[in-house]
Amino acid sequence: MEDYSGRVIELVSRRKGEMLSMERLGDRTVIVFHIPSRGIIGLRNNILTATAGEAIMSHRYIEYQPYKGEIERRINGSLVSLETGTAIAYALDKLQDRGKFFVNPGDDVYEGMVVGENSRDDDLTLNVTKLKKLSNMRASGSDDKVRLAPPVIFTLEEALEYIQNDEYVEVTPKIIRIRKILLNETDRKRNKK
Repeated sequence: MEDYSGRVIELVSRRKGEMLSMERLGDRTVIVFHIPSRGIIGLRNNILTATAGEAIMSHRYIEYQPYKGEIERRINGSLVSLETGTAIAYALDKLQDRGKFFVNPGDDVYEGMVVGENSRDDDLTLNVTKLKKLSNMRASGSDDKVRLAPPVIFTLEEALEYIQNDEYVEVTPKIIRIRKILLNETDRKRNKK
C-alpha cells in the first residue's frame, strides 16, 4: 500500500483535503484527512482506481468549517443529443472521434440529454439518431462493420461528481441519465448570452 500513498495524498489534496496523520500498521498505511463533504463525492472510485482496488476508505462528519475554495471539475464539454429517438449504431460510429459516449445503440435519447463527453472543452450538440441513407445501389467495401467503444455507465455518485453547473442528474428506476437544465439548444444559446 505504501507505493500508492503518494497518489492518494495527491487526489485528496486536489479536493481541498488536509492530511492530519500517516502511520504504518502492518502491511497497511493509515492516512487521516480532513476534507470538505463536497470533496468526498466521487473520491472513492478515484482512490480505488489509483490504488488498484487496495484502498479501504471510510468517512464521517466532524464539523462545519470555513469555505476552502473551488474544487477543480472536469474541463471537457458535453455531447448533447439534438433529437428525440433511439440511438443508432451507425450514427454513434461516425461520431466516435468527437468523444466518449454514455449510451448504447438502441437506447432511447431525447433532446437536451447528455449522451457523451466531448473531447474538447465546449458543449457539442449532435444527432445520434441519424439513420444510414439507403439506396438500391451497392458498392463493394462501403458497408463496413460498426466497431463501438463500450459506453461509460455512471453510478449515482459518479454522475453527481461529473455534472457541470448547467446539468441535472436524472434518476429513474432503470437508469441514471445526465441532461441539460434547458433541453432546447436555442434556449441554451440564448441563456449563455
